[in-house]
Amino acid sequence: MSPDDLFNYYQQRSSGVNEIQTMLMALSAAVMKADGKVLKAELDYVKAFFTNQFGANFQQQQLQTLKKFLDASSIPLNEICRDIRNRMQPEVRIQLIHYLFGIAKSDGNVSTSEIQVIEQIAALFGVPQIEFESVKNMFYRNVDSDYKILGIDESASDDEVKKAYRKMAVTFHPDKVASMGEEYQKGAKEKFQKIQEAYEAIKKRRGIK
Repeated sequence: MSPDDLFNYYQQRSSGVNEIQTMLMALSAAVMKADGKVLKAELDYVKAFFTNQFGANFQQQQLQTLKKFLDASSIPLNEICRDIRNRMQPEVRIQLIHYLFGIAKSDGNVSTSEIQVIEQIAALFGVPQIEFESVKNMFYRNVDSDYKILGIDESASDDEVKKAYRKMAVTFHPDKVASMGEEYQKGAKEKFQKIQEAYEAIKKRRGIK
């Protein structure tokens, strides 16, 4: 199936009741294919997410949709991401990035190629780099991760740390996706908790009261 044919298929499937499921399947396939091998852990993660989000009745039909994208030689990400950007609120797009990192991390390791694909999707979504880095460092940790989760670097003053925490706490508050399904809210709560943990870790290291 050519990229044009695949995008036509996507458009047909992403109208009406299948809207969000088809969007998620297209994005899921892009991340699952990123490192050249589709792993059972990734498939299990996607199945569990969809079962919790949409109920058991989704499976067969949506897995066929996922297979269609996985079998394609290339996925028209530019067109799909542009469509999602036009149809979804910024808070939902950020939550989708969180979901995609969950797929990447499901085998215990987030590869460079997976990060690159998710970063490409985030850019096409119009997600600011600082917010992308915040989500990324919740899954891909290094010594700077606590600071990057708050959108700052280690040279920030104590006041800047507090201000950054307050800003991120507002940006990623679970109430922003309160109208979405249970799994989105679960992801948002996890993200909010990571922001709080990062702030507490920095406060402890610096002795901030």
